[in-house]
Amino acid sequence: MKKIEAIIRPERITETIKGLKNIGITGFTVSQVVGRGKQKDTQGVYRGKNYKVTLHPKVKLEIVLSDYMVEPTIKIIIESAQTGEDGDGKIYVYPILEAYNIRTGKADLDIDDLVNQER
Repeated sequence: MKKIEAIIRPERITETIKGLKNIGITGFTVSQVVGRGKQKDTQGVYRGKNYKVTLHPKVKLEIVLSDYMVEPTIKIIIESAQTGEDGDGKIYVYPILEAYNIRTGKADLDIDDLVNQER
C-alpha cells in the first residue's frame, strides 16, 4: 500500500476529483492548507490597507491505495492540476505499513478489494 499526498491549487480540486473518480478512486481526504514554495509573494488589501501575502492557500489531497494504482493516480493528478505556473504544487508518495478499520477493529489488509469493489 502507498499513500499519495498532493498539494495543489484550490481552483483545480474539482477537476482533480473528477479525474480520480474516472479511474475508480473514490476514497480520499481533502484539507485546506497554506504554504509556500517558489510561488512569488502577492499583495492583498484588507480594510483599505495593503499587506504582503507570503503563505498561499492550497488544498492537500491524501489517498491511500494499492501499489498498482500509484502511477495512474499520479498521472491523473498531474494532468488535472497542472497549469504550468509556479505554485502548481507537489506530489509525495509514502509507504503504508499497516492500516486498520476503526468500525471492525481489524487490520485492513485488503485495500485492493476496497478499490476493486468501488469500480
